Amino acid sequence: MSDLVADLLAGKHSALARVITKIENRSPGYREIISDLHQHTGTADVIGVTGSPGAGKSTLVDKVAATYRKRGQTVGVIAIDPSSPFSGGAVLGDRIRMASNAGDMDMFFRSMSARGSLGGLSTATTDAVTALDAFGKDKIIVETVGAGQNEVDIVRTADTVAVLVPPGSGDDVQMLKAGILEIGDVFVVNKADLDGADRTVQQLREMLQGRSGRPDTGHHGATGLAGGHGGASAGEGDASAGEGDAESETWNPPIVETVANRSEGVEDFLDALANHGAYLDRTGRREGQARERFAAEIRTLLREDANELLVDELDRRGGIEGYVDAVIDRHTDPYTVVDEVLSPLRECLDERRD
Repeated sequence: MSDLVADLLAGKHSALARVITKIENRSPGYREIISDLHQHTGTADVIGVTGSPGAGKSTLVDKVAATYRKRGQTVGVIAIDPSSPFSGGAVLGDRIRMASNAGDMDMFFRSMSARGSLGGLSTATTDAVTALDAFGKDKIIVETVGAGQNEVDIVRTADTVAVLVPPGSGDDVQMLKAGILEIGDVFVVNKADLDGADRTVQQLREMLQGRSGRPDTGHHGATGLAGGHGGASAGEGDASAGEGDAESETWNPPIVETVANRSEGVEDFLDALANHGAYLDRTGRREGQARERFAAEIRTLLREDANELLVDELDRRGGIEGYVDAVIDRHTDPYTVVDEVLSPLRECLDERRD
């Protein structure tokens, strides 16, 4: 074990910051660090916060973190910002709306770039969560970019996903239909003191009720590992689950109203998060989520590493331009090119099977 890993496990925040920097920059040795840290994980509650831009995610996360700290719990926050198409860095790195916890050593905040990931997260985010978990943070909050329907990658990282919706004419709620609606474990109508909040709550409730009777899918998709969500909550802040034994129990996503800048409704929100965590433990679905999460992570890493190997193979063959020229001249086609480049790999795998 490296000295850096040992310092992190000993609770040194400077080591935690350096590890996450190595992770984000993909510096040499970061993989070995994550491997060393993995055996020390599995105790933190990971909460994902997503939703449309302007919903007040940063403000709510700031108040949630402050409330957890008042309860004596340690907190780590990863705020995923949009990536610059030129530098790849985070565009909104200042995060001035999360300033109230500045100076609190048990409140660790890090702004990270989405690195072009359509789902608003990158592989580095998962590794950063691993580092915070191994460090011993009680609560880890991941706030996503908030770019709309693509915010579904959060389910691969978080145990509980909260979707924020601001009051409005209904356009924000309509946006949820195509994807985000299915991943939410808790829905939050923030800025509930504004006109239209009641209507937004009612629209959300109707849409959630529209899911009643469907096969349970859970927030990790068709696997059903998250237990499925079978309808709307009975009322504000009600995070009660369905009746029956634990294995057949379903989760009804509650709708919580908050005014984050005044800390109103934050306690109700935290109660809803706690109720969902208890539901996962009671039904045994937390383990199922972990299995699905690691399966997704392995697949992602396989794709990334295989892609790097193939890029190296193309460079060894003189680069992709020669193949492109041949395709343009109709001497070959893209499928034939791919078969040719992959043939050594297929032959090697076939030999191993024999």
